[in-house]
Amino acid sequence: MSKLPRPDMTMSGPVVAAIAVVLGAGVTAGLDLALLWWVAVIIGVVVAFGFVAWAAPLIPDERGAGSGGATEEGTALHKTLVVPTALLLAVVSGLLSAWLLDLQLQEWAAALLGGAIGAALAFLLFHRLSAMLALSFAAVFAAGILAIAVTAAVLYFSGITPLATFERMLEYGTRPNSMVQIINDGVTYYLAAVAVAIGFKMKLFNIGVDGQYRLAALLAAAVGGYLVLPPVISQFVVIVTAVAVGGVWAGIAGYLKVARGVSEVISTIMLNSIATGITAYLLTEGRLAVEISTNNIGTPPIPESGWVPGIPATFLGSEREIFGLIFLAVAVGIGYWIMLNRTRFGFELRATGQSKTAAEASGVDVKKMVFLSMLFSGMVAGLVGLPQLLGSSHYYALDFPTGIGFIGIAIALLGRNHPVGIVFASLFWAFLNQAAGILPFDGIPQEIAVIAQATIVLTVVVVYEVVHRWGRRYEQQQIGRQLGQTTETTPEPAAVSHGPEHGSDEGDDSVPGRSKEDGTDDKSGGEAQ
Repeated sequence: MSKLPRPDMTMSGPVVAAIAVVLGAGVTAGLDLALLWWVAVIIGVVVAFGFVAWAAPLIPDERGAGSGGATEEGTALHKTLVVPTALLLAVVSGLLSAWLLDLQLQEWAAALLGGAIGAALAFLLFHRLSAMLALSFAAVFAAGILAIAVTAAVLYFSGITPLATFERMLEYGTRPNSMVQIINDGVTYYLAAVAVAIGFKMKLFNIGVDGQYRLAALLAAAVGGYLVLPPVISQFVVIVTAVAVGGVWAGIAGYLKVARGVSEVISTIMLNSIATGITAYLLTEGRLAVEISTNNIGTPPIPESGWVPGIPATFLGSEREIFGLIFLAVAVGIGYWIMLNRTRFGFELRATGQSKTAAEASGVDVKKMVFLSMLFSGMVAGLVGLPQLLGSSHYYALDFPTGIGFIGIAIALLGRNHPVGIVFASLFWAFLNQAAGILPFDGIPQEIAVIAQATIVLTVVVVYEVVHRWGRRYEQQQIGRQLGQTTETTPEPAAVSHGPEHGSDEGDDSVPGRSKEDGTDDKSGGEAQ
């Protein structure tokens, strides 16, 4: 693109973005008349991206910078990694947008909007995608390729055709009802992963999320079932109960950590076992449980006034409903990001996680931060079972979902503890679980999804760490080069000379005690000598 002639003028960023959107949508709409919609979207987004790259030098003050402040546009890493990654993300976003819109709109309209969305993201990603973030996407992409390769190898040596298996999983996983189930599962996984991530940011391993959410869901269900309250108040009481129980249960591990030095890993594992015993003790008839069916017991069903209405998924082509508490998960994610990046507590949490010694030297109460981190992690963990409780089952029974806390650990690692990364990791994990459900009907072991999940978590952790370290070194080198260039181009200050025009002789500078006016010795100057 740099070889194409450019006009001798400048263009504002919004103008370039608008032209790119119009170009992407127009090319997509024109090609959709002769080609498949997805091919038209790809070409439209690529053409828009090419225009953005061509017009980049015409935009003043629009050069991207890395996290360290180093300018990245024009560097070798930007050309070889950031630009291809931005193009790939823009194309994928355009395709996904068109595919989702096609569920509600006509094909041509969905393709046109998909091309426009991809073109808009092309501008944003080209100018705003940092090298470190591009390296993170590259690590996830490489890990996905490795996981697919390992899974394909297992299928192949088991006598199963890998391509047909993947095609079957993709077809089943993208059905309307499957997508609703993926979103609902993703909501619970997201809450569990955020609970784990809060501890990870403090270098704490809250492995007790599983026990915290199960105990919280049981007691919240009992409160909601036995107390008949008006709408809104009932939901509020149930949510507060779950948050309080989860926080108290995790707070025990936090107190043991700061007061007795007990490892949170050991204490939370033990508390998981205790929570299991308490749940089994309370979930019996005569205590908190009643008979639900012939082979099942549980807490009394929550009255309909205490339910959280679902969101009709007709826009996905399904008659099922999405959990209404998806908005609670969104609020938790936003709150988690604000806490980490916009509050003093979040700064101290991250600082303590980076170095406890440095945090103590800066006046941070490390023990207080450890306890509060475990407390907040448990409070979020208490919310994990509520989407299922208030949106579907409406009681806690023997068949209530278990093991979500351990899944949250894997998803937090996969999403790198970032609120947005955890969203994609949760949906991906839920997709694999749902898509694998069709495999037993084809005589294929369902555990193939477990192999893929385990492989991608391991590869993401390893590959991301390698790429992250290399990226940090590269960023430091770039900053060093820029500092060196700044030093070379900075002019040295001119030497001060006292010529005859200043009324002094050439030898005056060597006589610090002589006055410029009358040649007498300066008393203070002599004392200084």
